[in-house]
Amino acid sequence: MYFRLIAVSLLIGWAPLQASADSVNLNEISAYLNSLKSVSGSFTQINDDGTISTGEVFIKRPGRIRFEYDPPNEVLVIGGGGQVAIFDDKSNQPPEQYPLKRTPLNLILARNVDLSRANMVVGFEYDGTATTIIAQDPENPDYGTIQLKFTGPTVELRQWIITSGDGTRTTVTLNGLEQNAQIAAISFSIQQEINRRNR
Repeated sequence: MYFRLIAVSLLIGWAPLQASADSVNLNEISAYLNSLKSVSGSFTQINDDGTISTGEVFIKRPGRIRFEYDPPNEVLVIGGGGQVAIFDDKSNQPPEQYPLKRTPLNLILARNVDLSRANMVVGFEYDGTATTIIAQDPENPDYGTIQLKFTGPTVELRQWIITSGDGTRTTVTLNGLEQNAQIAAISFSIQQEINRRNR
């Protein structure tokens, strides 16, 4: 799976699910995530084997995401049409595909993000600088979790760590997100990418 590509340890010592006066609360985080309609930015990824990858990420909510990795990494990840596809230039095989809804990333790509739903947020911490939450699909906790780190007072997403159902962890640190980015819809078409590669 695409989240097998990266990993770091989860934070420990979670505080109770309540925010201090200076932390970002769940309603603010939900509103911020819902405001991310079309964004892009660079990222750094720590892989499961300890290697590091960099690249560009493009998000068009709801339900679309694209990771373009810098050389020498030859992987392209596209989320769109309810699927996640992993393209590997080193392979002559069709892309691996998985249902997007079975990945924790689906929680922030949903049409309406509501982190106040019962049993969605299972961890909350404020360290004096950043607010970090752990969220899961309350109906399918076996799909894994996504750990999100935000800074304030103007809410900004800085990092996520995905832990899949099999325990694989993927860390993506964002180096700033550009809002209202102009991203062509075709960038999120898995079939278009398949067609392009088969020409």
